Amino acid sequence: MSDQHPTPDPPGEDTIEDATEDRLFEASDDDARPRRYLLTMFPYPSGDLHMGHAEVFAITDVVARHWRAKGFDMLNPVGWDSFGLPAENAAIRRGEHPAAYTSVNIATQAASIRRYGVSFDWSRRLHTHEPGYYRWTQWLFARLHERGLAYRAAAEVNWCPKDRTVLANEQVVEGTCERCGTAVVARSLTQWFFRITDYADRLLDDMALLEPGWPAHVLTMQRNWIGRQAGPEGTTYRLHDWLISRQRYWGAPIPVVHCPACGEVVVPDEQLPVELPYLAGDQLVPGDVSPLAGARDWVATTCPRCGGPAERDTDTMDTFVDSSWYFLRYLSPGYDAGPFRPEDAARWMPAALYVGGVEHATMHLLYARFITKVLYDMGLVPSPEPYARLLNQGQVINHGKSMSKSLGNGVDLAAELDRYGVDAVRLAILFSGPPEDDVDWADVSPEAMQKFLGRVLRLAPPAGRSVPSPESLRRAVHRTVHDVDALVDAGRFNVAIARLMELVGEVRRASSGSGNGETYREAIEAVAVLLSLFAPHTAQDLWERLGRTTPVAAQPWPEVDPALLVTTEVEAVVQVDGKVRDRLPVPADVTAADLERAALARPAVTRAVGDREVRRVVVRPPHLVNVVLG
Repeated sequence: MSDQHPTPDPPGEDTIEDATEDRLFEASDDDARPRRYLLTMFPYPSGDLHMGHAEVFAITDVVARHWRAKGFDMLNPVGWDSFGLPAENAAIRRGEHPAAYTSVNIATQAASIRRYGVSFDWSRRLHTHEPGYYRWTQWLFARLHERGLAYRAAAEVNWCPKDRTVLANEQVVEGTCERCGTAVVARSLTQWFFRITDYADRLLDDMALLEPGWPAHVLTMQRNWIGRQAGPEGTTYRLHDWLISRQRYWGAPIPVVHCPACGEVVVPDEQLPVELPYLAGDQLVPGDVSPLAGARDWVATTCPRCGGPAERDTDTMDTFVDSSWYFLRYLSPGYDAGPFRPEDAARWMPAALYVGGVEHATMHLLYARFITKVLYDMGLVPSPEPYARLLNQGQVINHGKSMSKSLGNGVDLAAELDRYGVDAVRLAILFSGPPEDDVDWADVSPEAMQKFLGRVLRLAPPAGRSVPSPESLRRAVHRTVHDVDALVDAGRFNVAIARLMELVGEVRRASSGSGNGETYREAIEAVAVLLSLFAPHTAQDLWERLGRTTPVAAQPWPEVDPALLVTTEVEAVVQVDGKVRDRLPVPADVTAADLERAALARPAVTRAVGDREVRRVVVRPPHLVNVVLG
């Protein structure tokens, strides 16, 4: 079995992957620490990263860095869903092999992900087009076949005339191909199916296990798609069996040979993988049958059962089969005795959080739940459900509309990173609203985030300004650490960033003089650790300016003193004619009279009033006093 690409990866990729700092983000399999598995829907390698990637990677990286700082043994892997039509169609246009197009795009995206500062565990990286991966996709087909869950039958199927392949019902949207928009026609063909309808009741009933952690609208979409209805002749379903055959080249070959004497024979495990033959250029152009049918030397084989002449099946599997189990391969990279070690599945599964688009609700998510249940019945995984929690991020749009070439409203991620910097783009996306909401790039301000990050790096005691006491600054630090911790856990990243901005303002007003140096330094260190969740590059810069030599990403979450969370003292702002002139610590239950008296006695206020008449004093205890002059 070969674990190599059909064509070599571009030079330089391996040296990037061997970077020393990667060790920090690798899962340790340390049974002494609590474990959490964070999963991102893995990308398809079509060109460079786009704004949607920028959002989903920013979201998952905040969670990963937070969990790691909180002491969890974290699994946060990365890979590519690298089979499929886009690469094959591009290869046909270019007259080359799909692996060449695929490998270049993977290298481009990998470099961009690293630039973006995503803390992935690169040691577990996978590509579904590699024989070392699709060997186990074929193994999975064999397990379903022996359990009566994979079968071949003549049926009227959905046919896309443009892509010249069949489509599952889930891939037909209002009568058109969900990928290219071409009107779908009906054809009668003999095809391979997975018997997902055998699990229809369990797919519905097990949603009770998901209700605490999955969005209600996703579960509703799946219930409606399965469509269980009780009738006089028994229960009926809208769901049909999963059609997995594809009449295209760039996919995992179906591991079956057709023997005149023995009929359909599944290729034995020891003969897997059934590797794709090398086809390129005109050999890839689809007709009424798969391009693989033209590779006669590959098609001709011997029957594994009787040893007589036989022919290989020339269809490939739907790429949704590859992605229905990839999260399990991450658990045991390089493992050669099976798709994954059951003990690794017992250690990590189900995934604590899965982040990805809602458009996969009735395809990928449904298929992954089905395959997980089959593996659960085989005793290989500990749970009948693959993901404990699901987060669907919103879409990145522009001027109220989805980005598209035809509308001319696309935003180039690389150009935005060049213009504003990685951290400013990450902050702008995360600060724009809750992660489930759409982000309209026209309404966000990476420029403002640039300025904020500049203020962070200029943290220093300002001269000639009254500052909070060391005690009030410590209270602000501990309260912010406590609040950001809870807000990130709740997915309220925008509010967490706002609280961090408030703390930066507090620190900027603080002074390292007058015996306040230790508290001031503690505050800046807390800013660096909290900021590292959202803007890791700037946080590391700030950390090094403090003289620290270890990575800020390796720092544990700051400890909070519960006594400092009890608000016994707050900071009151004193204004003269609306302009801030002073700040003073006061008890949280200070009376209006006491607050007014203390404010008017402050030297800075006395100087600002001078000889003018005080017309009135507006007091809002315990936070504000405004002296209005005549």
